[in-house]
Amino acid sequence: MSAAAPAPPVSTGYTAVFAVREFRAVFAAHALSLLGLIVSEISLSVLVYDLTGSPLMSALTFALGFLPYVIGGTLLAGIADRFPARRVLVSCDLLCAGCVALMTTPGAHIGVLLALRCGVAVVSPVFQGTRLATLADILGDGDRFVLGRSLLRIVSQSALLVGFGLGGLLLIVVSPRHALLITVGTFCASALLLRFGTRRRPARTGTAAPLVKDSLRGARQVLADRRVRALLLLFWLPPMFAVAPEALAAPYADELSAGSAGLGLLMCALPVGTIAGELYAGSRLRPATRERVALPLLCATVLPYAGYALRPGLVASLALLLVTGAASAYTLGLDQWFVRAVPEELRGRAMTLLQAGLMTIQGVGMALAGVVAEFAGVRATVAGAGVLGVLVCVLLAREARRTEAPEPCGPMGETGLTTM
Repeated sequence: MSAAAPAPPVSTGYTAVFAVREFRAVFAAHALSLLGLIVSEISLSVLVYDLTGSPLMSALTFALGFLPYVIGGTLLAGIADRFPARRVLVSCDLLCAGCVALMTTPGAHIGVLLALRCGVAVVSPVFQGTRLATLADILGDGDRFVLGRSLLRIVSQSALLVGFGLGGLLLIVVSPRHALLITVGTFCASALLLRFGTRRRPARTGTAAPLVKDSLRGARQVLADRRVRALLLLFWLPPMFAVAPEALAAPYADELSAGSAGLGLLMCALPVGTIAGELYAGSRLRPATRERVALPLLCATVLPYAGYALRPGLVASLALLLVTGAASAYTLGLDQWFVRAVPEELRGRAMTLLQAGLMTIQGVGMALAGVVAEFAGVRATVAGAGVLGVLVCVLLAREARRTEAPEPCGPMGETGLTTM
């Protein structure tokens, strides 16, 4: 009698996530739309500067990428749950493509360009929140969701490393308006991938209530839950302190006399550390371990910034930034807690609110770092962000512990312990 054939090996880790066909489509669409968005940010800021000759207006173009997030994330969040997700995702991509296409119109007024930039920023949190909620539908709300979310973050950090460089090189070859046409193409390609690479799923909720009223009601429902509120703050507040060195990289490189090469290294160190931390935690740590180390890592994530008080040189500063980036792997544990805590019918708007708050608070953190550095200097500002950030993270970690769900009990009320 012949022996039975051995069972095929079961995919685990990131391999298991890529084995899901729908996720591959979402992943590719994310990479395309993100790369296009970065190219559009560079091209539009250069175009605005060419038209106005104003550094302030050029910087404002970047700032407008952050500020409208809070509008789309609060007033339009209901879209993520009241319409089929695939329709929302494809529509958002096409709307963004339309806005960028209008930017290429010859003779477009500066006010029109900035208004269209705001339009893309308003749509972005709805798209991102819907995509995250769909990710849970595709991968489930367990470990595969956490690893899928991790991969999307890794793509985002990698795009920061290569996107701005590619965008700069592209503008050597073509004009800013022609470069924007590439963004139109990436948004359209993303829409096609999502339309034909993912299956249609029904809306999570059906309501005839006005959109803004429904979105605000949903936001109140999300924020009313103490556990969800604590987790949102865990996502939002640490990055507000973590962005301080990024916001002040140019003046800090000048203080170190590091030149353009040093500035580039300072800008790259945090994303490189983040990618390394995510990859290690996602591939080498078990789900239970990632949850167990989430809060200790959270409390330590911006602690290295306190080392700026010792006036480190370029190499030491890069090491501090790399360690901080690696510690941000705490987000893998938070992702699991968040998707577990949010009711499915509110998942889309909760994810939209999460993304909107994250982007808005990072923008606020950058602005605050710049204001404080005007009076206290760069080193003192970054060191202060490290110390204050640790205190805030410790308080948030205590609140997260207090709102933790109790361990499941046995039939007689035991908590996993055997009695004699």
